[in-house]
Amino acid sequence: MTMPTFVQILDFIGTFAFAISGIRLASAKRFDWFGAYVVGFVTAIGGGTIRDLLLDVTPGWMTDPIYLICTGLALLWVILFGKYLIHLNNTFFIFDSIGLALFTVVGVGKSILLGYPFWVAIIMGSITGAAGGVIRDVFINEIPLIFRKEIYAMACVVGGTFYWLCHLWGLEAFVCQIVGGVSVFLTRILSVKYQICLPILSGHEEDTEK
Repeated sequence: MTMPTFVQILDFIGTFAFAISGIRLASAKRFDWFGAYVVGFVTAIGGGTIRDLLLDVTPGWMTDPIYLICTGLALLWVILFGKYLIHLNNTFFIFDSIGLALFTVVGVGKSILLGYPFWVAIIMGSITGAAGGVIRDVFINEIPLIFRKEIYAMACVVGGTFYWLCHLWGLEAFVCQIVGGVSVFLTRILSVKYQICLPILSGHEEDTEK
């Protein structure tokens, strides 16, 4: 039995955080336990699955049951402490931001390890971080966050860029992961706190009036 690596630890924590964010929203929509588990699971593994399929590797949850277990623990956490979580308005936001940061660096690191160029690594990091949230929002019938004006997927791009720059400077992998993850988290937190957003793409007035 081997000890988990730093990347695996990040992956597990990210899975737990994303699963809680999905289950928390499912509970607000009054899903049953199984429905909430499914939403939490696809939130946690959705981005990584798409990434692995694009990178032509077997998705992690198909070879290791820890992702199923993490989601189960997240469901248990929400069942036991759900009343407290509901009263904390920022709970979903914090857990979602943590998951976004951790999954982004896992995606970037895996792509670099497989020998892909930096732009592919940044895209794969963004997919790993943001795609699970898209699937979650579709499941609960909400407009996905990345299509709204909030900085979401762009936070992944920022973190992925910092990760790559650290890698380019020859820093240790765990330093790259910490810098990249903190960059994603701070970008997301600060953009919401100070209401920083991308410009809205507006059509012609005659088009909107039709």
